Amino acid sequence: MPSFTVFKGSKEGKIVKGQTTRPDLENDQVLVKVTASGLCGTDEHYKGADMALGHEGAGVVEQIGPNVKDLKKGDRVGWGYEHDCCGSCEYCLTGRETYCPQRQMYGSANLDQGSFASHGVWRESFLFKIPDNMTDADAAPLMCGGATVFNALHTYGIKPTDRVGVIGVGGLGHLAIQFAAKMGCDVVVFSGSDSKKDEALKLGAKEFVSMKGKTELDIGRKLNALVVTTSFNPDWNLMLPVLAPTSIIFPLTVTDGNFEIPQMGLIGGGITVQGSVVAARAVHRHMLAFAALHDIKPITMEFPMTTEGIEDAMSTLRDGKMRYRGVLKPQ
Repeated sequence: MPSFTVFKGSKEGKIVKGQTTRPDLENDQVLVKVTASGLCGTDEHYKGADMALGHEGAGVVEQIGPNVKDLKKGDRVGWGYEHDCCGSCEYCLTGRETYCPQRQMYGSANLDQGSFASHGVWRESFLFKIPDNMTDADAAPLMCGGATVFNALHTYGIKPTDRVGVIGVGGLGHLAIQFAAKMGCDVVVFSGSDSKKDEALKLGAKEFVSMKGKTELDIGRKLNALVVTTSFNPDWNLMLPVLAPTSIIFPLTVTDGNFEIPQMGLIGGGITVQGSVVAARAVHRHMLAFAALHDIKPITMEFPMTTEGIEDAMSTLRDGKMRYRGVLKPQ
């Protein structure tokens, strides 16, 4: 039985190097040699769990199972947060398999393998071909970060005529700015200080608002959508007045706890708060094609795929010093 290296979390929160043994490939399983892995805030959440870490994988097909149809040895592929689904419930049959009751997601299934590893074994139907004009290091962070922001904008009907607000210029925010701008939207960025203004405008924002010390906001034309990419809720008393009636809020990275918002402002403005997870597979494919067509790339910092490298990358993320997505590369 083949075995490969994985990097796991532990009760002490330390990164532990280990081995995973897998039986020979069955059905539509594919063995992928990892060439790059993105680092996501969710990986930090699982650092204290005894499980293989990483879910933004990119690599090269090394072996294929007997029922693999399209992929062949040498193909470049990536994978993300979801690994499997039942394939027959109403959600799977309507292209919404991320809500399948039997979905297999990072952190709750396949705990013996992840993208912080030398290899991974995944079903062909949950692997995505990487476009030719995209590097593995650029593709990896799109497998979750890119898919999450694109899914919100694409699936819930954001139009090129819409004015879209993005709160936070970080791992998700800097990708949300690019996707919304390339979709033709008028993008307004809200950030804690002026430090990221030039970068945000370069990424495609038309306007930048520094929130420091602000007690009220005036941005002219109001927002049709607001993408929240910070790990905390904004001051909704400050934000609701700049949302247009019937606008939509996407709280993409708000942490555990309750989502609280002034009820009268929500009702009076007919505002929708839309939950949204990672992209279903059809949307994920569109995301990769769209990113390749419009040259949308994550801004990355690279670290070695070693115990020390992963610890270093995670502490950089934890200290708020990541610009803007960590990528681990095998040595």
